Amino acid sequence: MGRITEDLIRRNAEHNDCIIFSLEELSLHQQEIERLEHIDKWCRDLKILYLQNNLIGKIENVSKLKKLEYLNLALNNIEKIENLEGCEGLTKLDLTVNFIGELSSVKTLQHNIHLKELFLMGNPCADFDGYRQFVVATLQQLKWLDGREIERSERIQALQDFPVVEQQIREQEKAYCLKRAKDKEETQRKLQEEENEGEKEGRHTGFDGRWYTDIGATLPSSEESKDDVQAPEIQEGECKKKKLDNGEDDLEFWNKPSLYTPESRLETLRHMEKQRKDQEKLSEKKKKVKPPRVLISENGRALNVNEPKLDFSLRDDEKRNQIVLDLAVYRYMDTSLIDVDVQPTYVRVMVKGKPFQLVLPAEVKPDSSSARRAQTTGHLVVYMPKVGEVITGCQGMSKPVKSTADSSREQTDKRSQQMERLEVDPSKRAFPDVANIVQEKRHTPRRVQAEPKIMPSEEDPDFEDNPEVPPLI
Repeated sequence: MGRITEDLIRRNAEHNDCIIFSLEELSLHQQEIERLEHIDKWCRDLKILYLQNNLIGKIENVSKLKKLEYLNLALNNIEKIENLEGCEGLTKLDLTVNFIGELSSVKTLQHNIHLKELFLMGNPCADFDGYRQFVVATLQQLKWLDGREIERSERIQALQDFPVVEQQIREQEKAYCLKRAKDKEETQRKLQEEENEGEKEGRHTGFDGRWYTDIGATLPSSEESKDDVQAPEIQEGECKKKKLDNGEDDLEFWNKPSLYTPESRLETLRHMEKQRKDQEKLSEKKKKVKPPRVLISENGRALNVNEPKLDFSLRDDEKRNQIVLDLAVYRYMDTSLIDVDVQPTYVRVMVKGKPFQLVLPAEVKPDSSSARRAQTTGHLVVYMPKVGEVITGCQGMSKPVKSTADSSREQTDKRSQQMERLEVDPSKRAFPDVANIVQEKRHTPRRVQAEPKIMPSEEDPDFEDNPEVPPLI
């Protein structure tokens, strides 16, 4: 069952950077805790403590929590209010749905002068006649009881009727204590009978006394070794048989009438725990060890494998005479988790222990190969040079190997032949001399040549000689 450990507290103290000595709020609900311990030593500064829905049977080891303001112990197995006098700052206490039958134990809360709210609903004492009047009169510092505000008139009336109510409460407490003692004896007797029946039959029942002694009881080692040797078919049959037996026992357990007591609550929880453990054992037996991945067949042929399920592309770079593999490795994965192995006929990449293997279309040079990671995408690019020259369909195409030296010569020869063909036939030389034409134009520019002067003659009928106008020359 669950216990309060330092590791448990640290795991629930993430909001305080896992520091427990300065912790002010702690939640340990639904941890199957049976006993309160260590909290008053490790977490002295606690103000809020959640312990609901556990199996705590007694309030203890919290008296040193002077700063504690709210304590939630709902849905536990507490039968008496005690050991809370040291919680000087306690203002709210929740004891909903417990097994508190001694209502007079609320008197221990008179020392908690700051207590304002108290929850006792769902307890046997809440069914007593005069329950609310007794609590209101006993704890005069209370402002709320079971979610209802205590009015002044209600308190005055409770104080007036307190002597009569107190006598009624004591009588009801005695009756409850006698009934509780009988229930305990009856429970112990039934457990003893079931344990004796189980010993006589020599079988594992689903609701025997072993829940309280050896919860994790397993089969002997000899039987386990036999089960390991048996064939899978026999094991499957046994598993089915065990499932049926467990199902019948489980159905019988839940259909069995029982009282709501701390013992029955423990019994139910241990039964559920046993069922869970049995289920885990069956699931472990069902699990089969995966065989190792086959990368090379029996005849030595490499296989294509993509266990990490990564996208990839393989292209043949004829220009550089190499094969390029682009593997879409996870972008932010550390390169130390990648291992590349290039072989003449295949390439293998181990990504976090998972193999990626691809058969190559041509033979490559492993020693000249290289691998790089892309900085932007994180892809792994493997460059693998091919072995020898490029092989094509016809033999006459091997000339391009020496085209680097001969192509330039052939081109120059062709150019010279073309230049000769473009020359003018020497028999036809009647063509203008361009150089002489340019020179003539240079020697006789238009702006230098003087235009002929046209002088008006006196014989012209329209000529008028103005003596005031000076001659043009």
